[in-house]
Order: sequence, then C-alpha cells, then structure tokens
Amino acid sequence: MKLEDLKIEYDKLQIKYGDKKLTSIYNGGCINNPDICFVFMNPTGRNIASNPSWKGRRSPWIGTKNIWKLFYKVGLLDKIIYDDIIAKKPQEWDEKFADLVYENVEKHRYFITNLGKCTQVDARVLPNSVYIEYLDLLYKEIKIINPKVILTLGNQVSSIILNQNISVSQFRKQSFSKNIEGKEYKVYPVYYPIGNGMMNIEKAIEDIKFIIDTN
Repeated sequence: MKLEDLKIEYDKLQIKYGDKKLTSIYNGGCINNPDICFVFMNPTGRNIASNPSWKGRRSPWIGTKNIWKLFYKVGLLDKIIYDDIIAKKPQEWDEKFADLVYENVEKHRYFITNLGKCTQVDARVLPNSVYIEYLDLLYKEIKIINPKVILTLGNQVSSIILNQNISVSQFRKQSFSKNIEGKEYKVYPVYYPIGNGMMNIEKAIEDIKFIIDTN
C-alpha cells in the first residue's frame, strides 16, 4: 500500500465530516523513514490548498505562517525558506512555492500530517468520534512511512492515539510506547502550538528541541 492509496478514503470522510466547499488535506514531507512524524488535529480553510481550484499538493499548513515559525526555531526549516514564508501573504503562495517548502521539510527528514483530514471552515472543536474514524488510516500512514518517533500535538490528539487521558503539561519530554501495525513506536505528546495554543509555543519549541536532541 502507498500513501496515495489512502486519499480515496480521506475524501470519503471529507464528504461526511468536512465542509462541503473544501477538499481534504493529506500530508507531506519525508516519506521514507523520517526522523519525526508530526501529527496535528485537522486542517481548516486557512490552508489555501483546501480550495478545490488549487492544482498542487494538498499538504498541511500551506498559506499559513505560525507553524513554520516553530519549525524554523527548532532547526527544521532553512532560514531562506522561512523568510520567504513570512514575506508572503496567504494568497501569494502558489503550487511551486508549496513544493519548495515541502522539499525543505523532506530535506530535514520529517513528515507532517493530521489525525483528521476533514477540512473545516474554521478551527472548531471536533468530537473524539470524528477523529477515531481516522485512526486506522493514520496507522496505515505510519506503517508506510515508518518514522523514528511520533509527536502528537495537543491533549485531544495525544489522548486518542495513545488511548488514555493525556494532559501534555503532565508528560512533557516523556515518551510512550505505542504498537502500530505490529511495530512499537515512541510517541511524545507535545503542546499544540497554534491558535489558542500559541501561548504554549515556546514550551513546544523547548520540548521538540529536547526530543530531537535525545533521538
């Protein structure tokens, strides 16, 4: 199975759980044994690749800024790319620039995905039941790419993936063992650093640097 094979299922769930005027957002980055797999919550319409008229890759965080600040500060994005991102307005991203950004992600050997691929118009909170619908597909993703470690962003995503109640503040810099498709993976819960979680971005940076240095 390849990542491409999962897109049909993601698109079915977009129709069921996402905004009908937007498309699924999939994943992107290093797909061959990345050092880190970042698992976020779900995409929003701020990602300009969710517009049906977009012809390029449908990867997370296209047309946004804040998450790229985090990746830059933890040493996972080159300064020249980061400066270009900061200089651009969302609508100034095009398919070529999105590819350039994700080539840099691949260079730094990490993979970016969301637990839920159902794009919403805004950052509304989704119930656990929606994310659980995506769990098996996420596990297939992880088996295909086979990352060294997995970082789950935020309490909700961490709790669902680890199948226990997780408060990131209580488990900073701690890893859990998770059996996925017959293999044990190290999973680190990390503060969600975007939106309402921006107040925790410095803690997220500190913890991600620690994880990079110790793995």
